[in-house]
Amino acid sequence: MSTPDGSRDSAASPDQEGSEPAGADALKAFLGDAYEPMQQFAQLLIAHGEERGLIGPREIPRLWDRHLVNCSLLASVLPQSGRIADVGSGAGLPGIVIAIMRPNARVLLVESMVKRCEWLGEVSDRLGLSNVEVLNGRAEEYAGALEADAVTARAVAALDKLTRWAMPLVHVGGEMVVLKGASAEQEIESAQKALRKFAARDAAVQELTGPPGYSDARIVRATRGR
Repeated sequence: MSTPDGSRDSAASPDQEGSEPAGADALKAFLGDAYEPMQQFAQLLIAHGEERGLIGPREIPRLWDRHLVNCSLLASVLPQSGRIADVGSGAGLPGIVIAIMRPNARVLLVESMVKRCEWLGEVSDRLGLSNVEVLNGRAEEYAGALEADAVTARAVAALDKLTRWAMPLVHVGGEMVVLKGASAEQEIESAQKALRKFAARDAAVQELTGPPGYSDARIVRATRGR
């Protein structure tokens, strides 16, 4: 069954007592050096995510498949270096995952809620992510103040609204790359006016294949024109 962010529930899930997730060998092959810090991030979410209002209790058994792998697939198509901004970073999905998988990039986590910013800072410190900068505020507040090579988001808003928030943070020639679900094509159609405002080109849906035993992901990516 598809979920709102485009992933599908599967048997792959972490144990709440901290054991490795199902299909750990496939995950290690897919994530490489990112596996250990990702495992640490998973344990922080399991231990504190619910109590801090970051994830619901039903999400814990499907944390890897629906959230961490889903975000890892997004991260795998982002630049290896440069500046990457995550709009509405929340629990760090996908922002913290991106920072883990792209250690040579500067990852800017844009989040309007102070408590979530505190969480993002704590997690970055715990995981030793020196490439993270947490920005407290709405995306609109940073228009003209920062430019990124890529801007991401997940479960923040429909593409029409998201384009108006994210594209001002993308430099000309950079990309907006966001996780979307089954209605991605329809969202692109509804967002045409907003995309034209930023001379966005090549707006399209891309399917990303997950490791064995895990769900695929769908993203929408568009390049900002002049």
